[in-house]
Amino acid sequence: MKIGFVGLGQMGSGIAANLLKAGHELSVYNRSAGKAETLVAQGATLAKTPAAAAQGDVVFTMLADDSAVETTIFGENGILGALKPGAIHVSCTTISVKLSEKLTEAHAKAGQRYVAAPVFGRPDAAAAAKLFVAAAGEAQALKDVAPLFDVIGQRTYVISDKPSAANLVKLSGNFLLASVIESLGEAMALVSKGGIDRHVYLDLLTSSLFSAPVYKTYGALIADQKFSPAGFAAPLGQKDIRLALSAAEALSVPMPLASLLRDRFLTLMANGGDKLDWSAIAGLAAKDSGQ
Repeated sequence: MKIGFVGLGQMGSGIAANLLKAGHELSVYNRSAGKAETLVAQGATLAKTPAAAAQGDVVFTMLADDSAVETTIFGENGILGALKPGAIHVSCTTISVKLSEKLTEAHAKAGQRYVAAPVFGRPDAAAAAKLFVAAAGEAQALKDVAPLFDVIGQRTYVISDKPSAANLVKLSGNFLLASVIESLGEAMALVSKGGIDRHVYLDLLTSSLFSAPVYKTYGALIADQKFSPAGFAAPLGQKDIRLALSAAEALSVPMPLASLLRDRFLTLMANGGDKLDWSAIAGLAAKDSGQ
């Protein structure tokens, strides 16, 4: 299949590499062209614009935020004006429900197809093709890209025929992840100040009550106080909580814990944490307790 890929950050580069390894003809674009060098060396074609990457059957986007997606889709040399009728835009970016609805309408008007497919997993999972894909869109479009999802992830969950539903699920999932990070940080600050080794405590938790991968992955980062380099940068976590709160407001759903998380991210940002992993909010509890 002839595929375009726009956005080669830590997540996008891993996903694109797996599509290339599967034998697809891949055209890649990134604002900083240097990030495409490894993929080009492996056989990908370097596109000079998002439009140039959108000449095939499918184009993936994996970008930072709503602003980047809007520019890439609707801007000069954007995807919307280049994608042929019937071709599919697969958006893996964590974006707002509102923007996803806008993309659905714009692509339909242009005779194109749109699938929202945000993913769960950190960069190591992207590289290992172990992501979980939350996909939503028209049934035939989902069927056509299903083999591609099998290449990049270990399981695909079809959420709805309404693309924005997948974005709502992704935002809710990131809210839950941030909640786990905050609660783990507070619990570890408590036991650590009480003289208990954080790693012993984590071993107990993840071997008994909380054996889920999220507790093991983020628990290790918190126990080690290893928040750099960032696998998922704190500003992106802050953005996702803000978008979750916006979706909640639109649906009249109170989310008091999400409001607390928003403030924790603001505190982290105000104290120079913008280059850290989003799990660094867990370090705030230790700091607040004088550790």
